[in-house]
Amino acid sequence: MERTGRVSRRGFMRVRTGGTVVAAMVLAVVTATGAGAAPPVSASASGSEFGAASAASGKAASSEKTGARCGGRERVVVPGAEFQSTACLPDLTSTALAGTPYTDSTDWSPLFAQGTKNPTGVPGVQIDGYFPDSSRLNATHGWKHDAQFVIRLPDRWNGGLVVTGAPGTRKQYSLDPLISDWVLAQGYAFASTDKGNSGPDFYTDGTRPGDAVVEWNRRTTELTRAARKAVQRAYGHAPRRTYMTGTSNGGYLTRWQLENHPELYDGGVDWEGVLWTGGGPNLLTYLPTTVAYQAGQAGADEMYEAGFARGSEFLWPYHQTAYWGLTQKVYRAEFDPTYDPNCPGASAGSTTAEILAPCASDASYDYASRPRSVHRAVERVALTGRIGKPMITLQGSLDTLLPIATDSDVYTRMIKDRHRAGLHRYYTIEGGTHVDGLYDSYPDRLRPILPCYRSAFTALTQWVERGAAPPASRSVPRPASGDVVNSCVL
Repeated sequence: MERTGRVSRRGFMRVRTGGTVVAAMVLAVVTATGAGAAPPVSASASGSEFGAASAASGKAASSEKTGARCGGRERVVVPGAEFQSTACLPDLTSTALAGTPYTDSTDWSPLFAQGTKNPTGVPGVQIDGYFPDSSRLNATHGWKHDAQFVIRLPDRWNGGLVVTGAPGTRKQYSLDPLISDWVLAQGYAFASTDKGNSGPDFYTDGTRPGDAVVEWNRRTTELTRAARKAVQRAYGHAPRRTYMTGTSNGGYLTRWQLENHPELYDGGVDWEGVLWTGGGPNLLTYLPTTVAYQAGQAGADEMYEAGFARGSEFLWPYHQTAYWGLTQKVYRAEFDPTYDPNCPGASAGSTTAEILAPCASDASYDYASRPRSVHRAVERVALTGRIGKPMITLQGSLDTLLPIATDSDVYTRMIKDRHRAGLHRYYTIEGGTHVDGLYDSYPDRLRPILPCYRSAFTALTQWVERGAAPPASRSVPRPASGDVVNSCVL
């Protein structure tokens, strides 16, 4: 969360060459999260801490090593960035970048199914950096600085820009195989943000309940505006089309941006976005039932009543271990910190077991009866359904973190109530669940949503750019044969 006051300069040094201020990042060792050392510095910092700055003279360090041609794009400065590092790379896709400082495979490895076919061989420029912020939850590159972003500029640009934000409480590289690879191969520039805070302790960022999530929306808007200007500087004109997209919390960001800043975008694809409404439903209205279920205080009937799909029971043990308790406690701490100040307290935990463990008090949490101040905190980030640009929503019928009955089904009705149904399509992916990686464990019961997402993105662009309306909203059946990992017909 950005606050007033002097921002620490620990971790990098200022170098003056003539009138230009250049930030030279001190290389860091591999962090606990697996992020590599800082990328080689080839462009200056810009923004409030360092003042207006131009690109450093000379070639990018990585360009000298690879021989890649940057076309001058390595000198692009991201408006408002406090620090940036630029590299000209022979391939911007995750297959080539894995094991380098230009991505973090530990942040995306469980999110896609084995056998997923991703494009490769997309040369271009990558800009890593961060905007001014005083929180220090993101240790990627050893920077220990939040509001980190990545912008990728392919050599062969189609005139478009795709913006996204991290799902869950992940970081800026988390959607590299799911979204970045594919859109880069289509010719789009790509920009992603860590949303301004990350990790299980994200709720500690800010001073008021809801501040951390409020920042997510502000950081996405900030990156979109900066990326549009950076693209203009890189290619000589502004993007002709800008699309917002994301999955889970990134889907929530897509909904919020198209409701609140439609002027920045031409459309969006919402992949299982989180629904926040002040009066419910929201995470805090149904996740307490899962904690009660884990404690033996609720049964299957209560789970169904809370919204969980019949037929999803085989996924409950995994979500009980990996998702439910953690998700409830950290979001309850974000919006209702006085309910149980000691759990999670100042941190969600220091070990995996502690982080994943539920708070016993959450088994009896009742959002509806909580003080009005709690509901006001949620209302700060609530959705309305009043989208201002075309949007396609996808959600799996077996989503066991965000039950479809309490999420996209409800949000679709909200859009209709706001008389915006003409701007919306909604596809229920039969057999889809919240994380595609679970397909590997249950190939006979699940299907990945990623190929349907790619079909939806194509349908969106044809809708926006050619006026070709997508298929009517419907349930997309799970195919009995074929390459379910890489194909999907809406």
